[in-house]
Amino acid sequence: MLKEILEKYPDEVFLKLDGLDDAIIGVDENSMKLIYSINKCINILSFEDFMGIQTAIEYFDFNIRYTYFGEKTPIFKDERNYKNFFI
Repeated sequence: MLKEILEKYPDEVFLKLDGLDDAIIGVDENSMKLIYSINKCINILSFEDFMGIQTAIEYFDFNIRYTYFGEKTPIFKDERNYKNFFI
């Protein structure tokens, strides 16, 4: 998804989070901010950093979701489905 976004908006500068490119699900065209899937972020953190799901959720909430990175801080969309958490 990131590749398509960068091709569509070649002159735009986006703030992207290291290691979470596969969690990008779109761009908000009003603010020109990347949109990340919370579910995908947590899955990436839990598998790539060898965390359990609960630890990944806590890490995401404390270190990413509620952190202000500046005016281009990404948008996080909650798509969690607790019955079938993994994508």
